[in-house]
Amino acid sequence: MVSKTTAKFIKSLQLKKYRKQEQCFLVEGAKSVLEVLQSDFEVMLLVATQPFLDVYSLGGKLEVHVATAQQLSSLGTFKSNDAALAVVKMKEQEPFSFEQQEWCIALDDVNDPGNMGSILRIADWYGIYKVLASEQTADFYNPKTIAASKGSFCRVQAYYTSLKEVLTQYPQPVYGAFMEGEDIHKVQFGRGGMLVLGNEANGISLAISSLITKKITIPRYGKAESLNVAMATAVICDNIKRSQK
Repeated sequence: MVSKTTAKFIKSLQLKKYRKQEQCFLVEGAKSVLEVLQSDFEVMLLVATQPFLDVYSLGGKLEVHVATAQQLSSLGTFKSNDAALAVVKMKEQEPFSFEQQEWCIALDDVNDPGNMGSILRIADWYGIYKVLASEQTADFYNPKTIAASKGSFCRVQAYYTSLKEVLTQYPQPVYGAFMEGEDIHKVQFGRGGMLVLGNEANGISLAISSLITKKITIPRYGKAESLNVAMATAVICDNIKRSQK
């Protein structure tokens, strides 16, 4: 049973203001909840249906509330949720650091949380575990970001910072995705570097463009005007990894 006070608290975490105030965020759905329970995130409380609890044994001192699927859906952002919802403690952001033979991704004002979550998932797939994000980039802890990442938020760390300050001092190659640049199929990517992706509507800003050491592009063979930023991330990451074989 979920009390009115607890329900109000859970619902408030849909808004960034209260996530920041409480330093907590929501994780919804069976897959993501199971992943966060096995991660190094601290789960504050769990709301789950009885069938979910019957299948998965949850040990420890975890605070658990039993709810119906209808109640779960009313608490979170999913239209339907017949499994579980978790309230999770945010991690303190650590200073950004990197290894010489390590790839990182930088997001220059990527506004859509769905794109942000998809990029986290893509980064995880290609073994890239650090994502730099400008202050205007979508919130890592937005429920839509968490949902779109499909659990990858547990493994990929986001660092919200001034991209200009970091890239000014970054010693590795900085590749920027542009409509005009060198064909990615002809670029010999190294063992480490930074891939910068820009805003959905405006691309990489002028301030960050000046810090790009190599402009790259995905060649277009058809008539589509552009690619979604998450799609572009996947295509470029695949070429980065293939060039290293």
